[in-house]
Amino acid sequence: MLTILGRRRQLCDNASRRDFLKIGGLALGGLSLPQILRAEDQAGIGRSHRAVIMVFLSGGPPHQDMVDLKPDAPAEFRGEFRPMRTSVPGIHICEHLPRLAAMMDRFAIIRSMVGAEDRHAAFQCMTGRTFGRQPSGGWPALGSVVSRLQGPVSPSVAPFVGLSPRMQTSTWADPGQPGFLGHSHAPFKPNADGMADMVLQGVSMDRLADRRALLSSFDNWRRQLDKRSDQLQASDTFTQQALSILTSNRLAEALDLEREDSRVRDRYGRGSPEPAGYGDAGPLLNDYFLAARRLVEVGVRCVTLAYGRWDWHGRPHGTTFENARNHLPMLDLGLTALVEDLHERGLDQDVSVVVWGEFGRTPRINRDAGRDHWPAVSCAILAGGGMRTGQVIGETTRLAEHARERPVNFQEVFATLYHNLGIDTNTATVTDFTGRPHYLVDNNAQPIRELIS
Repeated sequence: MLTILGRRRQLCDNASRRDFLKIGGLALGGLSLPQILRAEDQAGIGRSHRAVIMVFLSGGPPHQDMVDLKPDAPAEFRGEFRPMRTSVPGIHICEHLPRLAAMMDRFAIIRSMVGAEDRHAAFQCMTGRTFGRQPSGGWPALGSVVSRLQGPVSPSVAPFVGLSPRMQTSTWADPGQPGFLGHSHAPFKPNADGMADMVLQGVSMDRLADRRALLSSFDNWRRQLDKRSDQLQASDTFTQQALSILTSNRLAEALDLEREDSRVRDRYGRGSPEPAGYGDAGPLLNDYFLAARRLVEVGVRCVTLAYGRWDWHGRPHGTTFENARNHLPMLDLGLTALVEDLHERGLDQDVSVVVWGEFGRTPRINRDAGRDHWPAVSCAILAGGGMRTGQVIGETTRLAEHARERPVNFQEVFATLYHNLGIDTNTATVTDFTGRPHYLVDNNAQPIRELIS
Protein backbone atom coordinates (compact mmCIF):
# COMPACT_ATOMS: atom_id res chain seq x y z
CA MET A 1 0.00 0.00 0.00
CA LEU A 2 1.36 3.41 -0.97
CA THR A 3 0.98 6.32 1.43
CA ILE A 4 1.86 9.86 0.39
CA LEU A 5 2.20 12.41 3.15
CA GLY A 6 1.45 16.10 2.88
CA ARG A 7 1.85 19.07 5.18
CA ARG A 8 0.34 19.13 8.67
CA ARG A 9 -3.12 20.75 8.88
CA GLN A 10 -5.20 21.86 11.86
CA LEU A 11 -8.57 20.15 11.68
CA CYS A 12 -11.89 21.53 12.89
CA ASP A 13 -11.72 19.39 16.03
CA ASN A 14 -8.32 20.96 16.80
CA ALA A 15 -6.66 17.63 16.26
CA SER A 16 -3.46 17.81 14.20
CA ARG A 17 -2.62 15.09 11.70
CA ARG A 18 -0.93 14.61 8.35
CA ASP A 19 -3.01 14.58 5.18
CA PHE A 20 -2.43 11.33 3.39
CA LEU A 21 -3.49 9.39 0.34
CA LYS A 22 -3.49 5.62 0.45
CA ILE A 23 -3.69 4.24 -3.06
CA GLY A 24 -4.62 0.76 -1.96
CA GLY A 25 -7.31 2.06 0.38
CA LEU A 26 -9.54 3.63 -2.25
CA ALA A 27 -12.44 1.24 -2.02
CA LEU A 28 -15.74 0.67 -3.75
CA GLY A 29 -18.01 -1.93 -2.23
CA GLY A 30 -15.12 -3.31 -0.22
CA LEU A 31 -12.75 -3.54 -3.20
CA SER A 32 -9.67 -1.42 -3.59
CA LEU A 33 -9.05 0.31 -6.89
CA PRO A 34 -6.34 -2.17 -7.94
CA GLN A 35 -8.78 -5.02 -7.22
CA ILE A 36 -11.47 -3.33 -9.31
CA LEU A 37 -9.06 -2.89 -12.20
CA ARG A 38 -7.91 -6.49 -11.90
CA ALA A 39 -11.53 -7.70 -12.00
CA GLU A 40 -12.24 -5.52 -15.03
CA ASP A 41 -9.23 -6.91 -16.84
CA GLN A 42 -10.29 -10.48 -16.15
CA ALA A 43 -13.74 -9.64 -17.53
CA GLY A 44 -12.26 -8.07 -20.64
CA ILE A 45 -13.45 -4.58 -19.71
CA GLY A 46 -11.50 -1.53 -20.76
CA ARG A 47 -9.40 -3.13 -23.49
CA SER A 48 -11.22 -1.21 -26.20
CA HIS A 49 -14.37 0.82 -26.46
CA ARG A 50 -16.84 2.19 -28.93
CA ALA A 51 -17.93 5.80 -28.95
CA VAL A 52 -20.22 8.37 -30.55
CA ILE A 53 -19.42 11.94 -31.56
CA MET A 54 -22.63 13.92 -32.11
CA VAL A 55 -22.40 17.28 -33.89
CA PHE A 56 -25.49 19.46 -33.45
CA LEU A 57 -25.94 22.16 -36.11
CA SER A 58 -27.90 24.55 -33.95
CA GLY A 59 -30.74 26.32 -35.70
CA GLY A 60 -31.68 23.84 -38.42
CA PRO A 61 -29.37 23.44 -41.44
CA PRO A 62 -30.82 23.84 -44.98
CA HIS A 63 -30.88 20.31 -46.37
CA GLN A 64 -31.57 21.48 -49.95
CA ASP A 65 -28.49 23.76 -49.90
CA MET A 66 -26.16 21.12 -48.47
CA VAL A 67 -26.77 17.50 -49.44
CA ASP A 68 -30.08 17.46 -51.33
CA LEU A 69 -29.80 20.10 -54.04
CA LYS A 70 -32.58 20.42 -56.60
CA PRO A 71 -30.94 22.01 -59.66
CA ASP A 72 -34.00 21.47 -61.86
CA ALA A 73 -36.41 23.20 -59.47
CA PRO A 74 -37.60 26.78 -60.10
CA ALA A 75 -35.20 29.51 -58.94
CA GLU A 76 -37.30 30.40 -55.88
CA PHE A 77 -36.75 26.84 -54.62
CA ARG A 78 -33.36 25.69 -55.87
CA GLY A 79 -31.24 28.49 -54.41
CA GLU A 80 -27.87 29.79 -55.51
CA PHE A 81 -25.60 26.78 -55.13
CA ARG A 82 -24.66 24.18 -57.70
CA PRO A 83 -24.34 20.43 -57.11
CA MET A 84 -20.87 18.90 -57.14
CA ARG A 85 -19.90 15.38 -58.11
CA THR A 86 -18.47 13.25 -55.34
CA SER A 87 -16.09 10.31 -55.19
CA VAL A 88 -19.13 8.01 -55.34
CA PRO A 89 -20.72 7.97 -58.79
CA GLY A 90 -24.26 9.30 -58.83
CA ILE A 91 -24.03 11.21 -55.54
CA HIS A 92 -23.93 15.01 -55.73
CA ILE A 93 -23.70 17.51 -52.86
CA CYS A 94 -23.15 21.26 -52.50
CA GLU A 95 -20.18 22.88 -54.25
CA HIS A 96 -19.16 24.41 -50.91
CA LEU A 97 -18.45 20.96 -49.43
CA PRO A 98 -15.55 19.89 -51.68
CA ARG A 99 -13.64 17.88 -49.07
CA LEU A 100 -16.72 15.92 -48.09
CA ALA A 101 -17.36 15.30 -51.79
CA ALA A 102 -13.84 13.93 -52.21
CA MET A 103 -14.35 11.62 -49.20
CA MET A 104 -17.94 10.61 -49.94
CA ASP A 105 -17.01 6.93 -49.71
CA ARG A 106 -16.48 7.48 -45.97
CA PHE A 107 -19.84 9.16 -45.34
CA ALA A 108 -23.50 8.22 -45.52
CA ILE A 109 -26.16 10.85 -46.11
CA ILE A 110 -29.76 10.57 -44.99
CA ARG A 111 -31.92 12.90 -47.10
CA SER A 112 -35.25 11.83 -45.64
CA MET A 113 -35.20 12.51 -41.89
CA VAL A 114 -38.78 12.85 -40.62
CA GLY A 115 -40.55 13.37 -37.28
CA ALA A 116 -38.81 16.58 -36.23
CA GLU A 117 -40.52 18.96 -33.84
CA ASP A 118 -40.76 22.65 -34.71
CA ARG A 119 -38.68 23.58 -31.66
CA HIS A 120 -35.37 25.41 -31.54
CA ALA A 121 -33.71 22.93 -29.22
CA ALA A 122 -31.09 20.20 -29.20
CA PHE A 123 -33.38 17.94 -27.17
CA GLN A 124 -34.59 15.66 -29.95
CA CYS A 125 -31.12 15.24 -31.42
CA MET A 126 -29.73 14.39 -27.97
CA THR A 127 -32.47 12.01 -26.84
CA GLY A 128 -34.20 10.81 -30.00
CA ARG A 129 -37.52 11.65 -28.33
CA THR A 130 -40.08 14.40 -28.68
CA PHE A 131 -40.32 16.93 -25.89
CA GLY A 132 -43.93 16.38 -24.87
CA ARG A 133 -45.31 13.75 -22.46
CA GLN A 134 -42.04 12.85 -20.81
CA PRO A 135 -41.76 10.54 -17.82
CA SER A 136 -40.96 12.03 -14.44
CA GLY A 137 -37.45 13.45 -14.55
CA GLY A 138 -37.39 13.67 -18.33
CA TRP A 139 -35.88 11.57 -21.08
CA PRO A 140 -32.13 11.00 -20.73
CA ALA A 141 -29.71 11.85 -23.53
CA LEU A 142 -27.87 9.13 -25.43
CA GLY A 143 -24.65 9.89 -23.55
CA SER A 144 -26.39 9.49 -20.20
CA VAL A 145 -27.93 6.17 -21.25
CA VAL A 146 -24.52 4.92 -22.36
CA SER A 147 -23.03 6.11 -19.07
CA ARG A 148 -25.68 4.15 -17.17
CA LEU A 149 -25.45 0.94 -19.22
CA GLN A 150 -21.73 0.79 -19.98
CA GLY A 151 -20.10 3.01 -17.38
CA PRO A 152 -16.67 4.58 -17.76
CA VAL A 153 -13.94 2.96 -19.81
CA SER A 154 -11.48 4.19 -17.19
CA PRO A 155 -12.13 5.47 -13.65
CA SER A 156 -10.24 8.64 -14.58
CA VAL A 157 -12.34 9.49 -17.66
CA ALA A 158 -15.98 10.59 -17.74
CA PRO A 159 -18.04 8.47 -20.13
CA PHE A 160 -20.08 11.46 -21.38
CA VAL A 161 -18.61 14.87 -22.27
CA GLY A 162 -20.54 17.88 -23.61
CA LEU A 163 -18.48 20.50 -25.42
CA SER A 164 -21.30 22.93 -26.18
CA PRO A 165 -20.52 26.46 -24.99
CA ARG A 166 -22.95 28.80 -23.32
CA MET A 167 -25.32 30.54 -25.71
CA GLN A 168 -28.07 33.11 -25.42
CA THR A 169 -30.40 30.45 -26.82
CA SER A 170 -29.86 27.95 -24.02
CA THR A 171 -31.79 25.16 -25.72
CA TRP A 172 -29.15 25.16 -28.47
CA ALA A 173 -26.39 24.92 -25.86
CA ASP A 174 -27.92 21.79 -24.32
CA PRO A 175 -25.26 19.03 -24.49
CA GLY A 176 -27.81 16.45 -23.35
CA GLN A 177 -29.38 16.00 -19.94
CA PRO A 178 -29.41 12.89 -17.70
CA GLY A 179 -33.18 13.05 -17.20
CA PHE A 180 -34.52 10.37 -14.90
CA LEU A 181 -31.10 8.68 -14.72
CA GLY A 182 -29.91 11.37 -12.33
CA HIS A 183 -26.95 13.71 -12.07
CA SER A 184 -24.41 10.90 -11.78
CA HIS A 185 -24.92 10.35 -15.52
CA ALA A 186 -24.89 14.01 -16.56
CA PRO A 187 -22.26 15.11 -19.09
CA PHE A 188 -18.98 16.48 -17.91
CA LYS A 189 -18.98 20.06 -19.29
CA PRO A 190 -15.43 21.40 -19.33
CA ASN A 191 -16.14 24.48 -21.41
CA ALA A 192 -19.51 25.83 -20.39
CA ASP A 193 -17.98 29.29 -20.72
CA GLY A 194 -16.11 28.52 -23.93
CA MET A 195 -12.91 26.58 -24.52
CA ALA A 196 -10.92 29.80 -24.67
CA ASP A 197 -11.97 30.72 -21.12
CA MET A 198 -11.66 27.47 -19.17
CA VAL A 199 -11.40 28.19 -15.45
CA LEU A 200 -11.05 26.14 -12.29
CA GLN A 201 -14.59 25.85 -10.96
CA GLY A 202 -14.66 26.36 -7.19
CA VAL A 203 -10.96 25.67 -6.65
CA SER A 204 -9.21 28.23 -4.46
CA MET A 205 -5.54 29.10 -4.81
CA ASP A 206 -4.88 27.30 -1.50
CA ARG A 207 -6.44 24.10 -2.82
CA LEU A 208 -4.51 24.51 -6.04
CA ALA A 209 -1.31 24.86 -4.01
CA ASP A 210 -2.18 21.67 -2.11
CA ARG A 211 -2.70 19.90 -5.42
CA ARG A 212 0.70 21.06 -6.62
CA ALA A 213 2.27 19.83 -3.40
CA LEU A 214 0.56 16.47 -3.82
CA LEU A 215 1.79 16.15 -7.39
CA SER A 216 5.25 17.09 -6.19
CA SER A 217 5.06 14.25 -3.65
CA PHE A 218 4.13 11.85 -6.44
CA ASP A 219 7.05 13.08 -8.54
CA ASN A 220 9.45 12.52 -5.65
CA TRP A 221 8.08 9.03 -5.09
CA ARG A 222 8.42 8.18 -8.76
CA ARG A 223 12.02 9.35 -8.76
CA GLN A 224 12.71 7.08 -5.78
CA LEU A 225 11.15 4.16 -7.59
CA ASP A 226 13.22 4.89 -10.67
CA LYS A 227 16.30 4.38 -8.51
CA ARG A 228 14.88 1.04 -7.33
CA SER A 229 13.54 -0.38 -10.59
CA ASP A 230 13.49 -3.90 -9.15
CA GLN A 231 10.81 -2.80 -6.68
CA LEU A 232 8.78 -1.25 -9.47
CA GLN A 233 8.96 -4.41 -11.55
CA ALA A 234 7.96 -6.50 -8.59
CA SER A 235 4.95 -4.36 -7.68
CA ASP A 236 1.48 -5.40 -8.74
CA THR A 237 0.55 -4.29 -12.27
CA PHE A 238 -2.82 -3.08 -11.15
CA THR A 239 -1.43 -1.03 -8.29
CA GLN A 240 0.77 0.68 -10.87
CA GLN A 241 -2.28 1.23 -13.05
CA ALA A 242 -4.21 2.67 -10.12
CA LEU A 243 -1.35 5.05 -9.38
CA SER A 244 -1.24 6.05 -13.04
CA ILE A 245 -4.95 6.85 -13.01
CA LEU A 246 -4.78 8.88 -9.83
CA THR A 247 -1.77 10.88 -10.99
CA SER A 248 -3.07 11.49 -14.50
CA ASN A 249 -5.11 14.31 -15.92
CA ARG A 250 -6.27 12.47 -19.00
CA LEU A 251 -9.34 14.58 -19.64
CA ALA A 252 -7.49 17.84 -19.05
CA GLU A 253 -4.69 16.73 -21.32
CA ALA A 254 -7.14 15.64 -24.02
CA LEU A 255 -8.71 19.10 -23.89
CA ASP A 256 -5.34 20.84 -23.97
CA LEU A 257 -5.01 21.31 -27.72
CA GLU A 258 -1.62 22.95 -27.29
CA ARG A 259 -0.35 19.38 -26.91
CA GLU A 260 -1.45 18.63 -30.48
CA ASP A 261 0.82 19.12 -33.48
CA SER A 262 0.10 22.59 -34.87
CA ARG A 263 -0.14 21.10 -38.35
CA VAL A 264 -2.99 18.87 -37.19
CA ARG A 265 -4.80 21.85 -35.70
CA ASP A 266 -4.35 23.69 -38.96
CA ARG A 267 -5.80 20.74 -40.86
CA TYR A 268 -8.93 20.91 -38.70
CA GLY A 269 -9.22 24.63 -39.40
CA ARG A 270 -9.01 25.92 -35.78
CA GLY A 271 -11.91 28.39 -36.18
CA SER A 272 -13.03 31.17 -33.87
CA PRO A 273 -14.49 31.12 -30.33
CA GLU A 274 -16.74 34.07 -31.20
CA PRO A 275 -20.45 33.31 -31.69
CA ALA A 276 -21.36 32.76 -35.33
CA GLY A 277 -24.12 34.84 -36.88
CA TYR A 278 -25.62 37.48 -34.63
CA GLY A 279 -24.57 36.22 -31.26
CA ASP A 280 -27.26 33.92 -29.87
CA ALA A 281 -25.69 30.61 -30.91
CA GLY A 282 -22.39 28.77 -30.92
CA PRO A 283 -19.10 29.52 -32.65
CA LEU A 284 -17.54 27.97 -35.73
CA LEU A 285 -14.80 26.56 -33.54
CA ASN A 286 -13.20 23.64 -35.38
CA ASP A 287 -11.07 22.92 -32.34
CA TYR A 288 -14.23 21.20 -31.05
CA PHE A 289 -13.84 18.47 -33.67
CA LEU A 290 -10.23 17.91 -32.69
CA ALA A 291 -11.09 17.91 -28.98
CA ALA A 292 -13.80 15.32 -29.65
CA ARG A 293 -11.30 13.01 -31.34
CA ARG A 294 -8.83 13.43 -28.47
CA LEU A 295 -11.56 12.72 -25.92
CA VAL A 296 -12.73 9.46 -27.47
CA GLU A 297 -9.09 8.39 -27.71
CA VAL A 298 -8.67 8.64 -23.93
CA GLY A 299 -11.87 6.73 -23.20
CA VAL A 300 -14.92 8.99 -23.47
CA ARG A 301 -17.90 7.05 -24.84
CA CYS A 302 -20.04 9.97 -26.02
CA VAL A 303 -19.05 13.51 -27.00
CA THR A 304 -21.63 16.10 -28.01
CA LEU A 305 -20.91 19.51 -29.46
CA ALA A 306 -22.87 22.39 -30.94
CA TYR A 307 -21.49 24.06 -34.04
CA GLY A 308 -22.38 27.38 -35.62
CA ARG A 309 -25.68 29.16 -36.11
CA TRP A 310 -27.88 27.71 -38.87
CA ASP A 311 -31.14 29.61 -38.31
CA TRP A 312 -31.02 31.65 -41.50
CA HIS A 313 -34.29 33.47 -42.08
CA GLY A 314 -32.61 36.13 -44.22
CA ARG A 315 -32.03 39.86 -44.01
CA PRO A 316 -31.01 41.85 -41.99
CA HIS A 317 -28.83 39.03 -40.59
CA GLY A 318 -27.58 37.78 -43.93
CA THR A 319 -29.27 35.61 -46.51
CA THR A 320 -29.25 31.84 -46.30
CA PHE A 321 -26.62 31.78 -49.00
CA GLU A 322 -24.37 34.44 -47.50
CA ASN A 323 -24.35 32.55 -44.20
CA ALA A 324 -23.87 29.21 -45.91
CA ARG A 325 -20.82 30.50 -47.79
CA ASN A 326 -19.30 31.15 -44.37
CA HIS A 327 -20.50 28.05 -42.50
CA LEU A 328 -20.26 25.26 -45.07
CA PRO A 329 -16.53 25.51 -45.84
CA MET A 330 -15.71 25.52 -42.12
CA LEU A 331 -17.93 22.50 -41.44
CA ASP A 332 -16.40 20.81 -44.48
CA LEU A 333 -12.91 21.36 -43.09
CA GLY A 334 -13.56 20.25 -39.51
CA LEU A 335 -15.78 17.26 -40.26
CA THR A 336 -13.57 15.75 -42.94
CA ALA A 337 -10.45 16.25 -40.81
CA LEU A 338 -12.19 14.42 -37.97
CA VAL A 339 -13.25 11.46 -40.10
CA GLU A 340 -9.86 11.30 -41.84
CA ASP A 341 -8.16 11.34 -38.43
CA LEU A 342 -10.37 8.53 -37.14
CA HIS A 343 -9.44 6.39 -40.16
CA GLU A 344 -5.72 7.14 -39.84
CA ARG A 345 -5.78 6.19 -36.16
CA GLY A 346 -7.73 2.98 -36.68
CA LEU A 347 -10.80 4.31 -34.88
CA ASP A 348 -13.23 4.36 -37.80
CA GLN A 349 -14.78 1.01 -36.88
CA ASP A 350 -15.32 1.99 -33.24
CA VAL A 351 -16.31 5.68 -33.36
CA SER A 352 -19.62 6.73 -34.93
CA VAL A 353 -20.10 10.32 -36.08
CA VAL A 354 -23.51 11.91 -36.64
CA VAL A 355 -24.13 15.47 -37.84
CA TRP A 356 -27.63 16.96 -37.86
CA GLY A 357 -29.92 19.75 -36.68
CA GLU A 358 -33.37 20.05 -35.14
CA PHE A 359 -35.24 20.37 -38.46
CA GLY A 360 -34.85 21.38 -42.12
CA ARG A 361 -35.63 24.60 -43.97
CA THR A 362 -38.53 25.65 -46.20
CA PRO A 363 -38.36 24.66 -49.86
CA ARG A 364 -39.38 28.13 -51.00
CA ILE A 365 -36.93 30.96 -50.38
CA ASN A 366 -38.67 33.81 -48.54
CA ARG A 367 -38.71 37.47 -49.55
CA ASP A 368 -35.68 38.15 -47.31
CA ALA A 369 -33.60 35.58 -49.24
CA GLY A 370 -33.77 33.13 -46.35
CA ARG A 371 -35.43 29.83 -45.57
CA ASP A 372 -37.75 29.36 -42.60
CA HIS A 373 -38.38 26.37 -40.30
CA TRP A 374 -39.42 23.13 -41.99
CA PRO A 375 -39.89 20.12 -39.69
CA ALA A 376 -41.42 17.96 -42.44
CA VAL A 377 -38.03 16.71 -43.65
CA SER A 378 -34.36 17.26 -42.84
CA CYS A 379 -31.01 15.54 -43.28
CA ALA A 380 -28.21 13.81 -41.38
CA ILE A 381 -24.61 12.94 -42.19
CA LEU A 382 -23.03 9.83 -40.65
CA ALA A 383 -19.59 8.26 -40.67
CA GLY A 384 -17.52 5.61 -38.93
CA GLY A 385 -18.88 3.05 -36.50
CA GLY A 386 -18.32 0.22 -38.97
CA MET A 387 -21.29 1.49 -40.99
CA ARG A 388 -21.73 1.01 -44.71
CA THR A 389 -20.79 4.40 -46.07
CA GLY A 390 -20.56 5.81 -49.58
CA GLN A 391 -24.33 5.93 -49.99
CA VAL A 392 -27.42 8.11 -49.79
CA ILE A 393 -30.46 6.89 -47.89
CA GLY A 394 -33.89 8.24 -48.77
CA GLU A 395 -35.17 10.68 -51.33
CA THR A 396 -37.28 13.80 -51.16
CA THR A 397 -39.88 15.12 -53.56
CA ARG A 398 -39.06 17.43 -56.49
CA LEU A 399 -38.86 20.55 -54.33
CA ALA A 400 -37.30 18.86 -51.25
CA GLU A 401 -40.45 19.42 -49.22
CA HIS A 402 -41.27 15.84 -48.13
CA ALA A 403 -39.71 12.38 -47.98
CA ARG A 404 -40.72 10.46 -51.08
CA GLU A 405 -38.75 7.27 -50.46
CA ARG A 406 -37.40 5.61 -47.32
CA PRO A 407 -38.37 8.07 -44.56
CA VAL A 408 -36.04 7.73 -41.56
CA ASN A 409 -36.99 8.88 -38.07
CA PHE A 410 -34.84 9.91 -35.14
CA GLN A 411 -35.52 6.67 -33.31
CA GLU A 412 -33.97 4.64 -36.15
CA VAL A 413 -30.83 6.75 -36.04
CA PHE A 414 -30.60 6.25 -32.28
CA ALA A 415 -31.14 2.50 -32.68
CA THR A 416 -28.25 2.53 -35.14
CA LEU A 417 -25.96 4.45 -32.78
CA TYR A 418 -26.79 2.13 -29.89
CA HIS A 419 -26.14 -0.86 -32.15
CA ASN A 420 -22.75 0.58 -33.07
CA LEU A 421 -21.99 0.94 -29.36
CA GLY A 422 -22.80 -2.71 -28.80
CA ILE A 423 -26.15 -2.13 -27.09
CA ASP A 424 -29.19 -4.17 -28.14
CA THR A 425 -32.22 -1.89 -28.13
CA ASN A 426 -34.54 -4.90 -28.28
CA THR A 427 -33.56 -5.94 -24.77
CA ALA A 428 -31.77 -3.07 -23.00
CA THR A 429 -33.80 -0.85 -20.67
CA VAL A 430 -33.23 1.99 -18.23
CA THR A 431 -35.37 2.56 -15.14
CA ASP A 432 -37.05 5.84 -14.19
CA PHE A 433 -37.68 7.31 -10.73
CA THR A 434 -40.77 5.16 -10.21
CA GLY A 435 -38.95 1.92 -10.99
CA ARG A 436 -40.56 1.62 -14.41
CA PRO A 437 -38.21 0.27 -17.11
CA HIS A 438 -38.06 2.04 -20.49
CA TYR A 439 -36.71 0.72 -23.75
CA LEU A 440 -34.11 2.95 -25.36
CA VAL A 441 -36.18 3.62 -28.48
CA ASP A 442 -39.90 3.76 -29.17
CA ASN A 443 -42.14 1.72 -31.45
CA ASN A 444 -39.65 -1.13 -31.77
CA ALA A 445 -37.40 1.04 -33.95
CA GLN A 446 -34.54 -0.93 -35.47
CA PRO A 447 -31.08 0.07 -36.72
CA ILE A 448 -31.07 1.43 -40.25
CA ARG A 449 -30.65 -1.69 -42.34
CA GLU A 450 -28.76 0.07 -45.12
CA LEU A 451 -26.01 1.09 -42.67
CA ILE A 452 -25.56 -2.09 -40.68
CA SER A 453 -23.12 -4.54 -42.20
